[in-house]
Amino acid sequence: MTDSPVALITGAAHRLGAATARRLHLRGFRVLIHYRSRQAEAQSLADELNQDRAESAAILQADLADTDSVKRLAKDACRHWRRLDTLINNASVFYPTPTSEARIDDWSQMMDTNLRAPFLLGQACLESLQTSRGSIVNLIDIYAERPLGNHPIYCASKAGLAMLTRAWAKDLGPDVRVNGVSPGAILWPEDESAVENSHRDQILAATSLKRVGSAEDIAGAIAYLVCDAPYITGHILPVDGGRSLNI
Repeated sequence: MTDSPVALITGAAHRLGAATARRLHLRGFRVLIHYRSRQAEAQSLADELNQDRAESAAILQADLADTDSVKRLAKDACRHWRRLDTLINNASVFYPTPTSEARIDDWSQMMDTNLRAPFLLGQACLESLQTSRGSIVNLIDIYAERPLGNHPIYCASKAGLAMLTRAWAKDLGPDVRVNGVSPGAILWPEDESAVENSHRDQILAATSLKRVGSAEDIAGAIAYLVCDAPYITGHILPVDGGRSLNI
């Protein structure tokens, strides 16, 4: 057990992050479940995983928009089991910011959480990841390359993360592999009213597989890049049911 690899997953209390934590746990990882405000959900997930395998999951709190909090998260993650093999930058902020209405606070929140935090975490965890010859997987978005209307700041933040993924792969090799996963129509926003039925139908009509994907589809892609792809680095894997073919 003490030799089991360790993964830090940001935004892992629910949805895609929780599915990823469960999948990597099944693959033998000990998981560090990061959360910002969903402590009860994070603890419930950790309890579930620890019931299956004792001392295999722990929770860590941090506000990814706060620099000091991000640095503390990295330090706590590397110290918890005295190793770190994988960093999964999953957490992000998503909401519309039409150019005529966007505020500087919107820019700061999205850029700090979606782009700056992954960079700072990778930087602070680098020594541990190099020691373990580990990997980083960043959650991108198909809208990093093909913009979504009224979301210019979000799209820019994810485009930056896509380039960071490729730049890191070049700079951090051969010790650390860096890849990305780019979801398409996987889960509707938690506020379902934010996506009108007509817009959902339009998205699904433009998706080759004509259905919404699942959190497990993303978790499986991440697990593949972490566990089964030792000669892949610098690539972003689209998991979008063919949606990007028709944007």
